[in-house]
This record gives sequence, structure tokens and C-alpha cells, in this order.
Amino acid sequence: MSKSIFYHAGCPVCVSAEQDIINLIGSGNVEIVHLGENRTQIITEEKAGVQSVPALLTPNGHVLHINYGASMADVKG
Repeated sequence: MSKSIFYHAGCPVCVSAEQDIINLIGSGNVEIVHLGENRTQIITEEKAGVQSVPALLTPNGHVLHINYGASMADVKG
């Protein structure tokens, strides 16, 4: 993986964190995955270790949970 992946669910906390991440590392260095719009990614991100969103999966496989917005149970509905 060469880019970070930012997972979020579209809540205000997530959208704010998305803008901060893009400003910090640049839009070309991060893939944005909105789990509310792309539910097929939920299994992938859970396997990577994401437990809540917003979260950033780094290129070396570390998960950075950012400013708690929603648990994965909440996202799954």
C-alpha cells in the first residue's frame, strides 16, 4: 500500500477530520473511503484493525483512530 486510507462515516466529526488529513498530508497521499456510501469496504477496514471512525490506515498498516465519531457497530447499523 503506497497511500494512507482515511475511513469515515460522513458525520460532522469525520468530515472535519477528513479535511484536516487532506490539509496535512495532501489529497494525492490519501484515499478517502466514506463507509456510508461504500459499505463493501467495511469488511476490509475491519480486517485492517479499524475499530471506530474516523480512522487513518497508514501505508505500513498502522491504524490511527482519530477523534472518536462512531464505532463500527454503529456504522454497520
